[in-house]
Amino acid sequence: MNEGSDRAVLVTGAGYVGSHTAKALHARGIVPVVFDNLSSGYREAVRWGPFEYGDIRDTAAVISAIEKHSISAVIHFAGLIEVGRSVARPDLFWDVNVIGTLRLLEAVKLTRTPRVVFSSSAAVYGHTDLARISEAAPKHPASPYGDTKLAGERMIEAQCAAYGLTGFALRYFNAAGADTGALIGEAHEPETHLIPLAIAAALDQSRALTVFGDDFATPDGTCLRDYVHVNDLAAAHVAAVLAKRPAGSFEALNLGTGVGHSVREVIAAVQAALGRDISFSRGPRRTGDPPILVADPSLAQQNLGWKAEHSGLDEIVRDAMRWEAAPAYGVGRRPPRATGLAAVAA
Repeated sequence: MNEGSDRAVLVTGAGYVGSHTAKALHARGIVPVVFDNLSSGYREAVRWGPFEYGDIRDTAAVISAIEKHSISAVIHFAGLIEVGRSVARPDLFWDVNVIGTLRLLEAVKLTRTPRVVFSSSAAVYGHTDLARISEAAPKHPASPYGDTKLAGERMIEAQCAAYGLTGFALRYFNAAGADTGALIGEAHEPETHLIPLAIAAALDQSRALTVFGDDFATPDGTCLRDYVHVNDLAAAHVAAVLAKRPAGSFEALNLGTGVGHSVREVIAAVQAALGRDISFSRGPRRTGDPPILVADPSLAQQNLGWKAEHSGLDEIVRDAMRWEAAPAYGVGRRPPRATGLAAVAA
Protein backbone atom coordinates (compact mmCIF):
# COMPACT_ATOMS: atom_id res chain seq x y z
CA MET A 1 0.00 0.00 0.00
CA ASN A 2 1.42 3.38 -0.97
CA GLU A 3 1.16 6.36 1.35
CA GLY A 4 -1.76 8.53 0.33
CA SER A 5 -3.66 5.53 -1.02
CA ASP A 6 -7.45 5.55 -0.88
CA ARG A 7 -7.56 1.79 -0.40
CA ALA A 8 -9.62 0.45 2.46
CA VAL A 9 -8.64 -1.31 5.66
CA LEU A 10 -11.06 -3.40 7.71
CA VAL A 11 -10.90 -2.39 11.38
CA THR A 12 -12.59 -5.00 13.57
CA GLY A 13 -13.84 -3.24 16.67
CA ALA A 14 -15.38 0.19 17.29
CA GLY A 15 -13.82 0.38 20.74
CA TYR A 16 -11.11 2.46 22.36
CA VAL A 17 -7.96 1.77 20.33
CA GLY A 18 -9.88 0.78 17.20
CA SER A 19 -11.68 4.13 16.95
CA HIS A 20 -8.45 6.10 17.39
CA THR A 21 -6.76 3.95 14.75
CA ALA A 22 -9.64 4.58 12.34
CA LYS A 23 -9.07 8.31 12.76
CA ALA A 24 -5.33 7.89 12.18
CA LEU A 25 -5.92 5.82 9.03
CA HIS A 26 -8.26 8.47 7.67
CA ALA A 27 -5.63 11.14 8.29
CA ARG A 28 -3.23 9.16 6.08
CA GLY A 29 -5.71 8.88 3.21
CA ILE A 30 -6.76 5.30 3.99
CA VAL A 31 -10.46 4.42 4.32
CA PRO A 32 -11.20 2.66 7.65
CA VAL A 33 -14.16 0.27 7.38
CA VAL A 34 -15.20 -0.53 10.94
CA PHE A 35 -16.72 -3.97 11.54
CA ASP A 36 -18.33 -4.59 14.95
CA ASN A 37 -21.35 -6.15 16.63
CA LEU A 38 -21.41 -3.22 19.11
CA SER A 39 -21.40 -5.53 22.13
CA SER A 40 -18.82 -3.23 23.69
CA GLY A 41 -17.93 -0.76 20.93
CA TYR A 42 -19.87 2.40 20.10
CA ARG A 43 -21.52 3.40 16.86
CA GLU A 44 -20.82 7.03 17.82
CA ALA A 45 -17.09 6.29 17.64
CA VAL A 46 -17.33 5.41 13.93
CA ARG A 47 -16.75 8.83 12.39
CA TRP A 48 -14.13 8.47 9.65
CA GLY A 49 -15.38 5.72 7.35
CA PRO A 50 -18.12 3.18 6.65
CA PHE A 51 -19.59 0.92 9.32
CA GLU A 52 -20.47 -2.74 8.86
CA TYR A 53 -22.44 -4.47 11.59
CA GLY A 54 -21.33 -8.04 12.24
CA ASP A 55 -19.65 -10.55 14.52
CA ILE A 56 -16.09 -11.71 13.86
CA ARG A 57 -17.23 -15.29 14.49
CA ASP A 58 -19.45 -15.00 11.40
CA THR A 59 -17.02 -15.78 8.58
CA ALA A 60 -19.61 -15.06 5.88
CA ALA A 61 -20.27 -11.58 7.28
CA VAL A 62 -16.55 -10.79 7.37
CA ILE A 63 -16.13 -12.03 3.79
CA SER A 64 -19.05 -9.85 2.69
CA ALA A 65 -17.49 -6.73 4.25
CA ILE A 66 -14.06 -7.47 2.77
CA GLU A 67 -15.45 -7.97 -0.73
CA LYS A 68 -17.87 -5.04 -0.58
CA HIS A 69 -15.13 -2.55 0.28
CA SER A 70 -12.17 -4.11 -1.60
CA ILE A 71 -10.25 -4.47 1.65
CA SER A 72 -6.45 -4.59 1.36
CA ALA A 73 -5.59 -5.26 5.03
CA VAL A 74 -7.30 -6.16 8.30
CA ILE A 75 -6.53 -4.63 11.69
CA HIS A 76 -8.02 -6.94 14.28
CA PHE A 77 -9.07 -5.34 17.57
CA ALA A 78 -12.43 -6.96 18.30
CA GLY A 79 -12.41 -9.07 21.45
CA LEU A 80 -12.80 -9.17 25.21
CA ILE A 81 -10.14 -7.45 27.32
CA GLU A 82 -10.85 -7.63 31.06
CA VAL A 83 -8.26 -9.76 32.86
CA GLY A 84 -10.43 -10.38 35.93
CA ARG A 85 -13.44 -11.33 33.86
CA SER A 86 -11.31 -13.77 31.88
CA VAL A 87 -10.48 -15.59 35.12
CA ALA A 88 -14.18 -15.88 35.96
CA ARG A 89 -15.33 -16.69 32.39
CA PRO A 90 -12.45 -18.30 30.48
CA ASP A 91 -14.87 -20.13 28.17
CA LEU A 92 -16.32 -16.82 26.97
CA PHE A 93 -12.85 -15.41 26.27
CA TRP A 94 -11.79 -18.49 24.31
CA ASP A 95 -14.99 -18.28 22.27
CA VAL A 96 -14.75 -14.60 21.36
CA ASN A 97 -10.98 -14.06 21.27
CA VAL A 98 -9.75 -17.38 19.92
CA ILE A 99 -12.64 -18.80 17.89
CA GLY A 100 -13.38 -15.27 16.70
CA THR A 101 -9.82 -14.81 15.46
CA LEU A 102 -9.89 -18.24 13.80
CA ARG A 103 -13.10 -17.39 11.92
CA LEU A 104 -11.70 -14.01 10.91
CA LEU A 105 -8.55 -15.65 9.56
CA GLU A 106 -10.69 -18.04 7.53
CA ALA A 107 -12.31 -15.02 5.87
CA VAL A 108 -8.88 -13.47 5.27
CA LYS A 109 -7.66 -16.67 3.65
CA LEU A 110 -10.73 -17.16 1.45
CA THR A 111 -10.65 -13.55 0.20
CA ARG A 112 -6.85 -13.58 -0.20
CA THR A 113 -6.53 -10.45 1.89
CA PRO A 114 -2.75 -10.05 2.12
CA ARG A 115 -2.13 -8.43 5.52
CA VAL A 116 -3.31 -8.79 9.14
CA VAL A 117 -2.32 -6.51 12.01
CA PHE A 118 -3.31 -7.97 15.37
CA SER A 119 -4.06 -6.04 18.54
CA SER A 120 -2.10 -8.10 21.06
CA SER A 121 -1.01 -7.40 24.62
CA ALA A 122 1.83 -7.45 27.10
CA ALA A 123 -0.35 -9.97 28.94
CA VAL A 124 1.31 -12.66 26.80
CA TYR A 125 4.41 -12.36 29.03
CA GLY A 126 2.71 -12.93 32.38
CA HIS A 127 4.73 -12.58 35.57
CA THR A 128 8.32 -11.52 35.05
CA ASP A 129 11.17 -10.06 37.07
CA LEU A 130 12.57 -8.24 34.04
CA ALA A 131 12.95 -4.48 34.40
CA ARG A 132 12.12 -4.09 30.71
CA ILE A 133 10.53 -6.82 28.65
CA SER A 134 11.77 -7.59 25.14
CA GLU A 135 9.94 -9.65 22.56
CA ALA A 136 12.29 -12.55 23.31
CA ALA A 137 11.13 -12.79 26.93
CA PRO A 138 9.40 -16.04 27.97
CA LYS A 139 5.68 -16.19 27.31
CA HIS A 140 3.82 -17.40 30.39
CA PRO A 141 0.42 -15.64 30.46
CA ALA A 142 -0.98 -15.23 33.96
CA SER A 143 -4.62 -15.09 32.88
CA PRO A 144 -6.96 -16.63 30.32
CA TYR A 145 -7.00 -13.22 28.60
CA GLY A 146 -3.25 -13.43 28.06
CA ASP A 147 -3.63 -17.03 26.90
CA THR A 148 -6.12 -15.96 24.23
CA LYS A 149 -3.87 -13.19 22.96
CA LEU A 150 -0.92 -15.55 22.65
CA ALA A 151 -3.12 -18.10 20.88
CA GLY A 152 -4.21 -15.39 18.44
CA GLU A 153 -0.61 -14.49 17.69
CA ARG A 154 0.32 -18.11 17.04
CA MET A 155 -2.63 -18.65 14.73
CA ILE A 156 -1.73 -15.59 12.69
CA GLU A 157 1.93 -16.55 12.50
CA ALA A 158 1.00 -20.03 11.28
CA GLN A 159 -1.42 -18.61 8.68
CA CYS A 160 1.29 -16.26 7.42
CA ALA A 161 3.68 -19.17 6.90
CA ALA A 162 1.05 -21.45 5.36
CA TYR A 163 -0.81 -19.02 3.10
CA GLY A 164 1.62 -16.18 2.38
CA LEU A 165 -0.04 -13.53 4.54
CA THR A 166 1.94 -10.67 6.03
CA GLY A 167 1.29 -10.34 9.74
CA PHE A 168 2.06 -8.14 12.73
CA ALA A 169 1.17 -8.66 16.38
CA LEU A 170 1.44 -5.40 18.28
CA ARG A 171 1.83 -6.09 21.99
CA TYR A 172 0.83 -2.95 23.75
CA PHE A 173 1.31 -2.31 27.36
CA ASN A 174 -1.21 0.03 29.07
CA ALA A 175 -3.28 2.04 26.60
CA ALA A 176 -4.26 5.42 28.05
CA GLY A 177 -5.28 8.98 27.17
CA ALA A 178 -7.75 10.11 24.53
CA ASP A 179 -8.11 11.95 21.24
CA THR A 180 -6.74 15.47 21.66
CA GLY A 181 -9.97 16.91 20.24
CA ALA A 182 -12.08 14.86 22.68
CA LEU A 183 -14.14 13.44 19.81
CA ILE A 184 -13.50 9.88 20.97
CA GLY A 185 -12.08 8.38 24.11
CA GLU A 186 -12.10 5.61 26.67
CA ALA A 187 -15.60 4.35 27.41
CA HIS A 188 -15.47 0.80 28.67
CA GLU A 189 -18.51 -0.72 30.35
CA PRO A 190 -17.57 -1.37 33.07
CA GLU A 191 -14.42 0.73 33.23
CA THR A 192 -11.47 -1.14 34.71
CA HIS A 193 -8.54 1.08 33.73
CA LEU A 194 -6.80 3.15 36.37
CA ILE A 195 -6.57 6.62 34.79
CA PRO A 196 -10.28 7.13 33.97
CA LEU A 197 -11.23 5.60 37.32
CA ALA A 198 -8.86 7.97 39.15
CA ILE A 199 -10.25 10.98 37.27
CA ALA A 200 -13.81 9.90 38.08
CA ALA A 201 -12.90 9.49 41.76
CA ALA A 202 -11.34 12.97 41.81
CA LEU A 203 -14.46 14.51 40.29
CA ASP A 204 -16.95 12.63 42.43
CA GLN A 205 -15.93 11.63 45.95
CA SER A 206 -18.77 9.12 46.05
CA ARG A 207 -16.98 7.05 43.44
CA ALA A 208 -14.75 4.51 45.09
CA LEU A 209 -11.22 3.89 43.85
CA THR A 210 -9.55 0.68 44.90
CA VAL A 211 -5.82 -0.01 44.73
CA PHE A 212 -5.50 -3.75 44.20
CA GLY A 213 -2.42 -4.74 46.17
CA ASP A 214 0.15 -2.53 47.86
CA ASP A 215 2.63 -5.24 48.81
CA PHE A 216 4.25 -5.96 45.46
CA ALA A 217 8.04 -6.01 45.13
CA THR A 218 8.10 -2.50 43.63
CA PRO A 219 9.42 0.80 45.02
CA ASP A 220 6.09 1.84 46.59
CA GLY A 221 4.40 -1.57 46.76
CA THR A 222 1.95 -0.93 43.91
CA CYS A 223 2.07 -2.32 40.38
CA LEU A 224 4.33 -0.68 37.80
CA ARG A 225 2.91 -0.22 34.32
CA ASP A 226 4.11 1.27 31.04
CA TYR A 227 1.40 3.74 29.91
CA VAL A 228 1.17 4.44 26.18
CA HIS A 229 -0.96 7.19 24.67
CA VAL A 230 -3.73 5.76 22.52
CA ASN A 231 -2.71 8.10 19.68
CA ASP A 232 0.78 6.60 19.73
CA LEU A 233 -0.76 3.13 19.55
CA ALA A 234 -2.90 4.21 16.60
CA ALA A 235 0.19 5.50 14.79
CA ALA A 236 1.88 2.12 15.24
CA HIS A 237 -1.04 0.30 13.62
CA VAL A 238 -0.92 2.64 10.64
CA ALA A 239 2.84 2.06 10.36
CA ALA A 240 2.26 -1.71 10.37
CA VAL A 241 -0.29 -1.38 7.55
CA LEU A 242 2.11 0.70 5.46
CA ALA A 243 5.35 -1.17 6.19
CA LYS A 244 6.88 -3.01 3.24
CA ARG A 245 7.22 -6.68 4.15
CA PRO A 246 7.42 -9.88 2.09
CA ALA A 247 4.55 -12.33 1.90
CA GLY A 248 4.76 -14.95 4.62
CA SER A 249 6.47 -12.71 7.17
CA PHE A 250 5.26 -12.22 10.73
CA GLU A 251 6.55 -9.84 13.42
CA ALA A 252 5.55 -9.43 17.07
CA LEU A 253 6.49 -6.02 18.44
CA ASN A 254 6.19 -4.33 21.84
CA LEU A 255 4.52 -0.92 21.98
CA GLY A 256 5.56 0.97 25.07
CA THR A 257 7.74 3.76 26.39
CA GLY A 258 10.28 1.78 28.41
CA VAL A 259 9.26 3.74 31.54
CA GLY A 260 7.04 2.38 34.30
CA HIS A 261 4.71 4.34 36.58
CA SER A 262 3.22 2.93 39.76
CA VAL A 263 -0.44 3.08 40.70
CA ARG A 264 0.40 5.64 43.37
CA GLU A 265 2.29 7.79 40.84
CA VAL A 266 -0.70 7.80 38.51
CA ILE A 267 -3.03 8.81 41.33
CA ALA A 268 -0.64 11.62 42.28
CA ALA A 269 -0.51 12.83 38.65
CA VAL A 270 -4.31 12.99 38.45
CA GLN A 271 -4.48 14.80 41.80
CA ALA A 272 -1.93 17.35 40.63
CA ALA A 273 -3.66 17.93 37.30
CA LEU A 274 -7.09 18.42 38.86
CA GLY A 275 -6.00 20.00 42.10
CA ARG A 276 -8.13 17.53 44.01
CA ASP A 277 -7.42 14.78 46.47
CA ILE A 278 -8.39 11.23 45.59
CA SER A 279 -9.60 8.91 48.32
CA PHE A 280 -8.87 5.26 47.71
CA SER A 281 -9.13 1.99 49.55
CA ARG A 282 -6.67 -0.88 49.52
CA GLY A 283 -7.92 -4.15 48.15
CA PRO A 284 -6.38 -7.58 47.65
CA ARG A 285 -4.26 -8.38 44.64
CA ARG A 286 -6.20 -9.38 41.54
CA THR A 287 -5.55 -12.79 40.10
CA GLY A 288 -3.38 -12.48 37.00
CA ASP A 289 -1.84 -9.08 37.86
CA PRO A 290 1.96 -9.12 37.43
CA PRO A 291 3.85 -6.63 39.62
CA ILE A 292 5.83 -5.09 36.74
CA LEU A 293 5.02 -4.69 33.03
CA VAL A 294 7.40 -2.31 31.28
CA ALA A 295 8.34 -2.62 27.62
CA ASP A 296 11.60 -2.66 25.81
CA PRO A 297 10.21 -0.90 22.70
CA SER A 298 13.46 -0.76 20.72
CA LEU A 299 12.42 -3.37 18.14
CA ALA A 300 9.32 -1.39 17.13
CA GLN A 301 11.49 1.66 16.60
CA GLN A 302 13.98 -0.36 14.59
CA ASN A 303 11.46 -2.27 12.44
CA LEU A 304 8.59 0.21 12.10
CA GLY A 305 10.29 3.53 12.76
CA TRP A 306 7.79 3.94 15.61
CA LYS A 307 8.37 5.69 18.91
CA ALA A 308 5.89 6.86 21.55
CA GLU A 309 5.81 10.62 21.01
CA HIS A 310 2.87 11.62 23.22
CA SER A 311 3.10 9.23 26.13
CA GLY A 312 4.41 11.35 28.98
CA LEU A 313 2.18 10.75 31.99
CA ASP A 314 1.16 14.42 32.25
CA GLU A 315 0.10 14.54 28.58
CA ILE A 316 -1.84 11.29 28.91
CA VAL A 317 -3.70 12.56 32.00
CA ARG A 318 -4.41 15.94 30.38
CA ASP A 319 -5.94 14.36 27.27
CA ALA A 320 -7.91 11.85 29.32
CA MET A 321 -9.37 14.70 31.42
CA ARG A 322 -10.37 16.60 28.29
CA TRP A 323 -12.44 13.58 27.22
CA GLU A 324 -13.86 13.01 30.70
CA ALA A 325 -15.09 16.63 30.80
CA ALA A 326 -17.79 15.80 28.25
CA PRO A 327 -17.66 12.25 26.90
CA ALA A 328 -19.66 11.88 23.70
CA TYR A 329 -20.80 8.34 24.50
CA GLY A 330 -20.64 5.76 27.26
CA VAL A 331 -23.50 7.28 29.25
CA GLY A 332 -23.22 4.81 32.14
CA ARG A 333 -19.79 6.11 33.11
CA ARG A 334 -20.23 9.85 32.48
CA PRO A 335 -18.72 11.74 35.42
CA PRO A 336 -20.41 14.90 36.65
CA ARG A 337 -18.96 18.20 35.55
CA ALA A 338 -16.87 19.91 38.20
CA THR A 339 -15.83 23.48 38.77
CA GLY A 340 -12.48 24.07 37.18
CA LEU A 341 -12.52 21.00 34.94
CA ALA A 342 -13.65 22.85 31.82
CA ALA A 343 -10.73 25.24 32.18
CA VAL A 344 -8.28 22.40 32.63
CA ALA A 345 -9.71 20.53 29.65
CA ALA A 346 -9.93 23.49 27.29
